[in-house]
Parts: sequence; structure tokens; C-alpha cells
Amino acid sequence: MKRLHVHVAVEDLQRSIGFYSTLFATAPSVTKPDYAKWMLDDPKVNFAISSRGRAGGVDHLGIQVESDGELRELAGRLKAAGESTRDQEATTCCYAQSNKAWVNDPSGIRWETFFTFGEATAYGEDEAIAAATKTCATPKAEACCS
Repeated sequence: MKRLHVHVAVEDLQRSIGFYSTLFATAPSVTKPDYAKWMLDDPKVNFAISSRGRAGGVDHLGIQVESDGELRELAGRLKAAGESTRDQEATTCCYAQSNKAWVNDPSGIRWETFFTFGEATAYGEDEAIAAATKTCATPKAEACCS
């Protein structure tokens, strides 16, 4: 079963944890000094927030899969749709070990497809991937990229 992933950059992590914990009626399943994550079943979503110096708002969207085979199938569908993916093997991001495929949709929104197979003690985001997947094609995007 696949799970939608939403990652939001926030300015005040503690205040945002309070807001989303109330909204979701549950505490986060993971809390770090700069990150929190809820693994919700209703709706089926991996919802994460972080305060890592990015402009507030949606950082990226994604689809979490349960196996590396599902990840390869989904990455293949992205490539077949005409988008080139940026693949990562055994990367550390968001306090987890994962294989990933990143893509920008036609409007420039960053999408992450990933299979998580372990935990990590550091956030470990690959900033080069984040920078490579940002686009400034629209006036709204230019504000966050400057």
C-alpha cells in the first residue's frame, strides 16, 4: 500500500507541532529538534514538518512505498511520463535510510518517491538534490529561490 507524503517547512517548530497535533488528534510519531513526523492512517499520509532554514510552505510532496520493487516501478512510470528522475540509493534524509527517486512535475513542484528501510541519527538531507530540484519558472517560485 502506498502512502502520500507531504513535507512542510515551518518557521516555529513547537508551535507547528501543537497545531498539527491538535488537527490530527495525535502527537507526532517522530520528534527531533528540527523535525516532526506523523504516520497517519486516516488519511493515509506521512506528514512531516521541519525548521531547516527554508521559506515556510510546502517543501515537497511524495509517495512512500513499501518495497524497493514498488519504488522502481513508480520511478519507471515517472520516466515513461517524460520526466527524468534523480535517483538516490541508501541515502539519509529526515532521520531515515531510504532509496529515492526525485522528479519535478510540469509546474516545477518537487515530488519524492521513496522506500524507507531504516532509521538514522542525523537529518542528513542531500542539499544538492534539493537545490537541483528547485525551479524558478514562476514568479511565486522566484521568491523562494532568490
